[in-house]
Amino acid sequence: MPKFADRIKTMEGTATIIRDLFGAMTDPNIISFGGGAPAKEALPVDALHKICNDVMADPALSITALQYGNPQGYLPLREAICKYLLEPKEIDCDPERVLITTGGLETMNLICQIFINPGDVILVETPTFVHCVEVFEMFQARCVSVECDDFGMILDDVEAKIKQFHPKIIYVVPTFQNPTGKTLPVDRRKKLAELGSQYDVIILEDDPYRDIRYSGTDLPPIKTFDQTGNTVLANSFSKIFSPGARLGYVLATRELISLFFQIQTATISHTSMLTQVLCAEFFHRGYYPDHLKKICQIHRERCNKMMECLDTYFPEGTRHTYPDGGLFTWVELPGGLDTKELLPEAIQRKVAYVAGEGFYTDPGKGTNAMRLSFSAVLPEKIEIGMQHLGNLFRSRL
Repeated sequence: MPKFADRIKTMEGTATIIRDLFGAMTDPNIISFGGGAPAKEALPVDALHKICNDVMADPALSITALQYGNPQGYLPLREAICKYLLEPKEIDCDPERVLITTGGLETMNLICQIFINPGDVILVETPTFVHCVEVFEMFQARCVSVECDDFGMILDDVEAKIKQFHPKIIYVVPTFQNPTGKTLPVDRRKKLAELGSQYDVIILEDDPYRDIRYSGTDLPPIKTFDQTGNTVLANSFSKIFSPGARLGYVLATRELISLFFQIQTATISHTSMLTQVLCAEFFHRGYYPDHLKKICQIHRERCNKMMECLDTYFPEGTRHTYPDGGLFTWVELPGGLDTKELLPEAIQRKVAYVAGEGFYTDPGKGTNAMRLSFSAVLPEKIEIGMQHLGNLFRSRL
């Protein structure tokens, strides 16, 4: 066997975390708070049943869905993105500056192929989304963490580290952040866009949770403050339509979209036309507004149940976030408890979570923390799982 590429070693740790996460998420015998999947009750099964039948009964549309397509993406879907998802957020857009990706993560891959050479620096939040770190490590980037408080990135530290490390990219999940559930305030969003322009750094805004809001005020994306094209907006349909459809999109300058186009044609040709056609029909037929209300209602109930259980069953001194939306809460345990060491025992009790240590790019941090996702678990099972975890943690104090 020839020697593996160096990138395999650099991404070894994060790859293990992701593999374990998907394993627990798909085991029907485990109450999994580990995954980031939406509730199965929130999937638009009935609407897609009708749309599928209609599409396959239409001679022209069925051929479009089953044939090769434009690598930039199906035009009616790009138009739907602008009309229903971007313009309501007051983002200046047109379909020619949108490219359809295979899930939200493909944007990370594409942008790294354009900008990242081995050793280049990417600034990330503390903690940050481990799946994207895996992508960055695949390109042998150096991830440098930025200090965060209860509201996200501290912009003074961002600027200091721009000056110190000269990063190519700043990666941020500004709304209901993965893994913490925190939301970046408006003034910091504006300042971050300005820093990207001032220092000629790409602000990679990953915002797949923003529409799943349960309380508080809707905030403008960082992209709304972009004056130079340095902010690139990545998003996904996984949380508001279907994770299995593997659909996402990126909004960027025409120059960057042209480069994304070239890379897509060289790698996957284009994203699945069948799922693009179904998704476009879902939006243009008017299903989305009521569907969004439904998924917010489902996840709000589960979020509230988890908050209640954290306060009831977990040991005194536990700290956790109270997200206004999204799918996650971040928990920090008292008494020096190590969530990575305790995870095997939790799984023996048929409950899973993601240990916090894996979300940090600095070794030794987050040993007492965990990410809990409430989205894919029924309220009654949330209560059972949280009781089991609470009993475990209390017994080990």
